[in-house]
Amino acid sequence: MNNRNDPQTYAIIGAAMAVHQELGPGFLEGVYHEALAIEFGLREIPFIHEVDLPICYKGRPLQKIYRADFVCFTDIVVELKALSAIGGTEKAQVINYLKATNFDRGLLLNFGDASLQYDRFVNKWKKSAQST
Repeated sequence: MNNRNDPQTYAIIGAAMAVHQELGPGFLEGVYHEALAIEFGLREIPFIHEVDLPICYKGRPLQKIYRADFVCFTDIVVELKALSAIGGTEKAQVINYLKATNFDRGLLLNFGDASLQYDRFVNKWKKSAQST
C-alpha cells in the first residue's frame, strides 16, 4: 500500500515535509519535535507528544517502557530522527514500538539529510484481540 492509499500517514509525511522545507537539515531532533507539533496543529492532525508505551510479557507489564515521539490518529507511532542516514537500529526501534503497542502503523521520519527521509511500517506482528 502506498502512502496515497493511507491518507493518515500521507498527512503526517506531508506535515514533516513542510517542516523540513522550512527548517532544512542541521538542527537537533528537539527542534523538529517542536516544529512538527506546531505543523500537526495547523493541519489539524490529532497527536500526542512523547507518549509512554508500556511493554508486556505474558500479560504482565514490565517496568521498562518505550517513549514514542508522537502517536497520531490514536494508532500511528511516529519516531523522529535528525541523522545523516537512518539504518537498521532506527528501523528496529519503530518495529519494536509496533510490537509493544499492537498499533497498525508506524513512521520513521529523518530530518538530518538534504531531503526528508521516511519509512512506513505496517504491523505484521499484530495480535488479535483474542490473543492479548
